[in-house]
Amino acid sequence: MHVKEKDIKQSTMQLLEEFKLYLEVERNLSLHTVNAYNTDLFNFLSWVGVRDPQDLNHKDIRVYLSDIQFKNYSKTTVSRKIAAIRTFYRYLYREKLIKANPADNIKSPRKIKNLPKFLTDNEVEQIFDTINTNSSFGYRDRVILELLYATGMRISELCNLDLADLNLEGQEITVFGKGSKERIVLINNRAKNFLVEYIDKVRPGLLLENMDNNALFINNTGFRLQQRSIRRSLADIVKSLQLPKKVSPHVFRHSFATRLLERGADLRVVQELLGHASISNTQIYTHVSTERLRQAYNKAHPRAKIDPN
Repeated sequence: MHVKEKDIKQSTMQLLEEFKLYLEVERNLSLHTVNAYNTDLFNFLSWVGVRDPQDLNHKDIRVYLSDIQFKNYSKTTVSRKIAAIRTFYRYLYREKLIKANPADNIKSPRKIKNLPKFLTDNEVEQIFDTINTNSSFGYRDRVILELLYATGMRISELCNLDLADLNLEGQEITVFGKGSKERIVLINNRAKNFLVEYIDKVRPGLLLENMDNNALFINNTGFRLQQRSIRRSLADIVKSLQLPKKVSPHVFRHSFATRLLERGADLRVVQELLGHASISNTQIYTHVSTERLRQAYNKAHPRAKIDPN
């Protein structure tokens, strides 16, 4: 049964706020993930109503999950909602607010993994060449995309970069990934040259008095550049090119990994560079490479027709 927000107990809302703080501070999850989990849990706790979430059992959660099946959510959304509930109850168990975890053995629906979208070498160069590097912010945007493609780092990692994270002599950058895990990414000569030019000649002109002197990339007010600004700039570039595919900053990460594996890089090395906790997350790029080989073979060989199964 669905209830109104005013029917949720104040103690439950307080618990939700404490859990949100746990996600932000201890788990150091991205703002996007924290907000998504918070929304999912608010919906769940609204459904619970005046009952204490600590009093729920395994069956209650199953009934809720059965209820949301009628809302036509995608499998990805349902999986995220289940993950939010499981994380919430693990937190309650850790804090000794419950004696047993009712979310144990709640399984997510099996997701169909779509192959990551990536850019061809020609498409990457088209994007780079479209950027007006005569302007300070245009040059900054070119450096950003060069770095994303050269390193495979996440856009959140790039936005959080400080000048102190750079080792230009060693062509290394220290990034802090999910869960504040530190790793080293490498930059090629081209990206390094663009970056040096930006730091020496472009960035000083963007800084204003009493602004952020530590952030590597800054906006037109002198503060640290945000992800949405990069997404917006990239969207404008792609729109002007009329590329027949959706291009996001994450596509540069996919393109980086795909290109390395196509050129013979070891899967474990790519895993390390991407900051993947599990090798299974990296293995999907081998499927991308295999699929490209299959398509090329089917197109080139007069009698070829490989069954993907």
